[in-house]
Amino acid sequence: MEERTCFFCGRNGNGDPLERHHVFGGAYRKKSDKYGAVVWLCGNKCHREGPQSMHKNVYNNRFLKRIFQRRIMEREHWDMDRWIQEFGKNYYPLIPGEEGYGEEEE
Repeated sequence: MEERTCFFCGRNGNGDPLERHHVFGGAYRKKSDKYGAVVWLCGNKCHREGPQSMHKNVYNNRFLKRIFQRRIMEREHWDMDRWIQEFGKNYYPLIPGEEGYGEEEE
């Protein structure tokens, strides 16, 4: 049996049981399963309740989406149009508050 660890902090779930997190939820939950965009997270600290958790921190949530967007696009050999066709939007544009947001590209 494979030992599970939290994708975010690396803990093994001792004291805060691990929970499955679909990186792309809602209408894209089944596609998260299909393309392997599911990770284990500490239930309280990293998944639902902690200030840095995926469901409370938009920056960490988006960072995780970017990791899996890149993985899926590379593995499936998709261009951006195909990605958007499958998952609805591109997660790479920076959002207000992110490091580098509003800086001019050189």
